[in-house]
Amino acid sequence: MATDVQRRDYVPGPAREGRGTQLKAGQRFPCIDIECQQCGDLFAFFRDDVREYQSAEHTSVWNNAIFPRIGEQFVTNRRRPILTFLADDTPGRHDMLVAACDPIRFELGCEGWHASCQENLEEVMAGFGHEEIEIPQPINVFTNIPLDSEGILHQEPALTKAGDSITLRAELDCYVVLTACPQDIVPINAKNPTPLALEIVREVGGDGAS
Repeated sequence: MATDVQRRDYVPGPAREGRGTQLKAGQRFPCIDIECQQCGDLFAFFRDDVREYQSAEHTSVWNNAIFPRIGEQFVTNRRRPILTFLADDTPGRHDMLVAACDPIRFELGCEGWHASCQENLEEVMAGFGHEEIEIPQPINVFTNIPLDSEGILHQEPALTKAGDSITLRAELDCYVVLTACPQDIVPINAKNPTPLALEIVREVGGDGAS
């Protein structure tokens, strides 16, 4: 009789680039900081209709919180849970207030083309056949942007060490995209962008069949 086992598919994402995967409801996926102090922009889109996506605005109201916490769900712009935050093996600093970096942001601070989380997301989703998408407010994993008592945001270096990770679970069939933020103007990545990885946990039969 076959015994259920797990297979883990490791999806590395080079510095400044994005990677994505399709998940079924119930699948778990760690997001891993490979080297240290690297922020990631995490996005999720409902697979049957990408006009429905993980919404930071709706999630903050759903949880009555502005920063992600273990056990809470991230909901879509249609107020349905799409991800659940299962585990946090990091110092616990994450953000849902700061928009994804985009080409216009870097036009303001550097010369020539600069990689951005927006373009990384668009490239990954185009690879799934979706060239026209909304650019949602991301879940900024590993991102240390504390809010002080006067309501001022402070962009500080990430606190993560090599191998630190968080684990989430898909609640809907969805596309998940993680982009290793290429921001090197402000200090959130210690001004030295490095790789991130997704690890997809799949339940398979004892004979190795998925």
